[in-house]
Parts: sequence; C-alpha cells; structure tokens
Amino acid sequence: MIDFAGVGVHVHRTPVLRALDLTLESGEVTGIIGANGSGKTTLLQLAATLHRPVAGAARVLGADLSSAVPAHLRRSICLVGHEAALYPHLTLRENLRFVAAVLGQTQQSADTALDTVGLGRAADRRVRQCSQGMVRRADLARALIAPPKLLLLDEPHAGLDSSAGDLVDFLVDEVRSRGGAAVIVSHDRARLDLVVDRVLELVDGQLVPVRSLR
Repeated sequence: MIDFAGVGVHVHRTPVLRALDLTLESGEVTGIIGANGSGKTTLLQLAATLHRPVAGAARVLGADLSSAVPAHLRRSICLVGHEAALYPHLTLRENLRFVAAVLGQTQQSADTALDTVGLGRAADRRVRQCSQGMVRRADLARALIAPPKLLLLDEPHAGLDSSAGDLVDFLVDEVRSRGGAAVIVSHDRARLDLVVDRVLELVDGQLVPVRSLR
C-alpha cells in the first residue's frame, strides 16, 4: 500500500521529512504520533500523493510518486484532514452528492453515508450552519461513499463527541476488512492504541517505533 525508502520532502523549500522509511501492508493500520510541527500532516499529504519527494523512493498503491499519479489511483485514497473538504455554502447532502458524482457513485450512496454517520435528518442544512461535530461527521462520511483502499486520517477524533468516536473505528475496520490499509495521526494515544497495529513517532523527519500502551 505504501513503500517509502529514504524519502525526503521539502515544504516551501524547508526540509520536513528526511530519509524517512515507511512500509504499509494490506490490512494494516499504523498510528503516527509526534510533536506539533514535526511533519505528521506532511507525511499524510505525501501518502495522498499531494507532494513529490525530493529524495529517496516513494510508492503508493504501486504508483511512483516521482512522476505524475493517475487520477484513478487518487480516487482509491481518502484523506480526512484538519480542515473539512466540504463547501460551506452547500448543504451536507449537496456536498456528499458532489463527492459521489466525482467518484462515479450514485446519489443514494451519499444519502446512505449521511444516515450512517447520524446526519440524515440534518442533510439539508448548510455546512456553515452546522456544528463542528456535525462537519467532522460529514467529512468522515466521504469514506463511506466509495470505500478507499487507503484511508488517511489526521486527528480524526478532534471535534467529535464520545459517542461519535466509534465512527472512526468503524471506518478503519471497514477498510481493513476489505484488504485496504490506514494511517492515523493522533494526539489521543489511548484511542489510537485501540485501533492500530503499531504506533510510530515522527522525530526529526524520521519515523521510529514506540511501545504500545496496551
């Protein structure tokens, strides 16, 4: 799913990732921790094919990131970041149906996803009128419309109430059950350890293994 060897990434000419190694196999879920500014989000963006490495070798779902990545491959990756990938002036339903159209799925798949995350009754509310928790749920619902091969989550529990925390676990288990894989960045170490197979810490641009809390 992911094969990074000696990878370096610069952001605005500043080195962020340095000689980084990461291998992610089918069915595996890896957690990433690290200090603020350590490059965790950059790492997820690299896995989402949004960066090109300046050093080393990087492959995601078999594609070499040193060259142009096919559009169909990107449709197999879902990145849920700090900022919701939703249009604030559109309703939740309109946003999810737009995602469905881009992914070649039916409008019903969008409606079903909203129901699954508990937003069916609020489907016609504009995003700018929704609470942070509702927006987070709707953003996570994108991963239900066309389940990805690679799920990338950046602080997925932030802004979610305790009852919604199980939604993250459900999405990860769903991806894993189909032979996909996931990478989760989180400061919530206790929740992270419950769902991942291993935890790595990003230090000085490189990943190092850390002991599980379980």
